[in-house]
Amino acid sequence: MAIIINLDIMLAKRKMKSKELAEIVGITTANLSILKSGKAKAVRFTTLEAICKALDCQPGDLLEYTKD
Repeated sequence: MAIIINLDIMLAKRKMKSKELAEIVGITTANLSILKSGKAKAVRFTTLEAICKALDCQPGDLLEYTKD
């Protein structure tokens, strides 16, 4: 996959658990898990914005592009 999701890294830096982030953002822990694993086909900008707000980060802190 060319897009890498660094959500685990940001959660660790903020000392926050997935369940807590899911509650703050308003998504299920299952959907957050799909996003964290990189299996999500898309992410809404509103969800990305809420995650960035909760983790006090930029979208570039969460998403990384690498060549295949």
